[in-house]
Parts: sequence; C-alpha cells; structure tokens
Amino acid sequence: MRKNIVAGNWKMNKNLQEGIALAKELNETLAADKPNCDVVICTPFIHLASVTPIVDKAVIGVGAENCADKVSGAYTGEVSAEMVASTGAEYVILGHSERRAYYHETVEILEEKVKLALANNLKPIFCIGEVLEEREANKQNEVVATQLASVFSLSAEDFSKIILAYEPVWAIGTGKTATAEQAQEIHAFIRSLIADKYGKEVAENTSILYGGSCKPSNAKELFANPDVDGGLIGGAALKVVDFKGIIDAFK
Repeated sequence: MRKNIVAGNWKMNKNLQEGIALAKELNETLAADKPNCDVVICTPFIHLASVTPIVDKAVIGVGAENCADKVSGAYTGEVSAEMVASTGAEYVILGHSERRAYYHETVEILEEKVKLALANNLKPIFCIGEVLEEREANKQNEVVATQLASVFSLSAEDFSKIILAYEPVWAIGTGKTATAEQAQEIHAFIRSLIADKYGKEVAENTSILYGGSCKPSNAKELFANPDVDGGLIGGAALKVVDFKGIIDAFK
C-alpha cells in the first residue's frame, strides 16, 4: 500500500532559531494528536543538523530542499547528498519548479541529483509540473512526461524509493489552486505513465503528492481523490495551525 504523506517545504524562510522553534512546536502538537499520515518537514540546509535531533523520527521525517549534482570537491556554496544524509535527514526535494526556473536545473542535472540522493539513502521528493502557458496550451501531459525522464532512467527497484509531487506552477503562491478534478486527472495520467514504464504494481505503490496553494480549506477535497496521496506544502507549512489543518485532512 502506498503511503499518504504531507510534506512541508519551508523554502528560504525562518532563521535558525525560528526554525528550531517551529519544529519543536510541530513535534509537540503531533505528539499530542498523532497524525494519520506520514509527515515530513524540508528545511533550509543550515537548519538540518539542529532540527533532526529534536523531532520524534517516528512522527516527523526531516529533509533538505535540494542537494548538489556532484559528489564532493571544489563547488563553493554547494551541499552534497552525503552532507545532507550526515545530519540524519532522510528526504530531499529535487526538481522544484523554483529550482528549474531560477537555477536552470535540467533533466540531466536532476538525473544526477536523484542518483546521488539514492546512493546516500535519501528519499527524493521529485517535483514535476507545468507553467500557466503550458496549461493554457493543454500541454501539461507532455510537460510532466518530459520531466519524468530524470527518474525514468532508474531501475524499478530504485524508482520505487521515489515520491512524486505534482505542482501546477501557476498555482504556487498565487492563491490559484488546481480543482480537485484537475488534480485527479493529471495524477491518474502520471500513474499511468509509471505503469507503462515499470508495471502496475510499482505504479500503485508510488505516492504522488499535490503541491500548489494547498491549504486547510481545500486539502480534504484534494486528498479525497484516489490518485492524490497527500501534499507538498509551501506557505501553509510555516504555521503549525495551518500545517496541522492539512495533516488532519487524512483523519
């Protein structure tokens, strides 16, 4: 059975002290009221070593928001998958639309990042999704199929360690949300691509999260879809009450 997952992506928010306080508050809240899904928080790099020891691993997984496409060496400012793993973090977000847009991450670069993450026993949360022009031109299926090339080069065994996150880029931070029907339609299409590549069993076991202005008010409707297995949450992950409201959509 595939897992239901609610993952928070803090992005470039919260200084170290604020991040520790947020992680502690979330930990206490979920200790008092156990979640009915897996919960992950993906924090800025500098938070990882401090946040990982203070959360209960049985309740909250910790991840990075990115990692380098190189093993080690003279790459000033980069953080390797091995370094991320050494903090005790278990997850890493890869291929986020902001990384693709602002830092020009290509299918090939992301393929390297995914391989290095897996080699260091990190679970990639791999993001795919179209921008507004592509949606308006009805090219969303084509776009996600192309982006999946970064993970479709993996063996079935390695692919089964991947969590996918579909993010309509036009819905991130804009307040626009894909309708529950739009989300289900493309999640089902993504699952069909996985089935074509790796077989029905792998497809049925792959968690596909929805990302893009998911909030407590719409989470239940989105997560009720048979092919939507949770959410990758941005802004709403920065307040425990909002993040908990989304997690509770699985209750």
